[in-house]
Amino acid sequence: MLHSRRKFLKTSAAALAGSTLFSRSLLAAKNPKEIVGIQLYSIRDDMKTDPLGTLQQLARMGYKNVEHAGYASQKFYGYAPTEFKKVLSDLGMKMPSGHSVLGNQHWDAAKNDFTDDWKKTVEDAATVGQQFVISPWMDEKLRKDLDGLKRFMEVFNKCGELCKKSGVTFGYHNHDFEFAEKLNNTLLFDLIMQNTDASLVAQQLDIGNMYGAGGRALDIMKRYPNRFVSMHVKDEIKSEKGEMGGYE
Repeated sequence: MLHSRRKFLKTSAAALAGSTLFSRSLLAAKNPKEIVGIQLYSIRDDMKTDPLGTLQQLARMGYKNVEHAGYASQKFYGYAPTEFKKVLSDLGMKMPSGHSVLGNQHWDAAKNDFTDDWKKTVEDAATVGQQFVISPWMDEKLRKDLDGLKRFMEVFNKCGELCKKSGVTFGYHNHDFEFAEKLNNTLLFDLIMQNTDASLVAQQLDIGNMYGAGGRALDIMKRYPNRFVSMHVKDEIKSEKGEMGGYE
């Protein structure tokens, strides 16, 4: 690996509980079942250069669950879905969730249907054993027009229907802009929540991303109960070099 063991451990420790999955509402359940894992984006350089070795080291550290951010060309970190599922299984690991960006290019308005490429993304997610397909980004062009945003939220709802057919759940992962940008004096995050069907579109709350823009996790969870299935937990510090509006 390019990283030393010490640096790897430090990076992984910073990402501890980076992805936490809840079986029910964070606030409603008396004894919620929690699955704590690591988002592999946190160690993306290691996963790029030596995915197997990196996963082996994570397994030795005690991780049982991972969340991917490396699906491309119908493969997970270079492995076909069935191959990657076996790699994880051999290490005693599972991947209940994964990040794949749903963009406007994945919706064919003329056919009123998703592209074959996106359908394959959902199919492969089900094959590898995911419970959730999480879209972790929204293109800036989709955030500048209220009508356009509402139309894209309908695509989100339709994706929820598509995912259900494969036995998985579609969801969205926030960054900072949802809590900083507004359309018609309404925060983007509120517009997303108001225009998506709770039965079709789950939410993954990144409490670190929202913090720099002024968002507070408990306030949001109380405002929208029963909408959040998982969360990313990470430290944020003020920094001149940070990518998140002065935070990193």
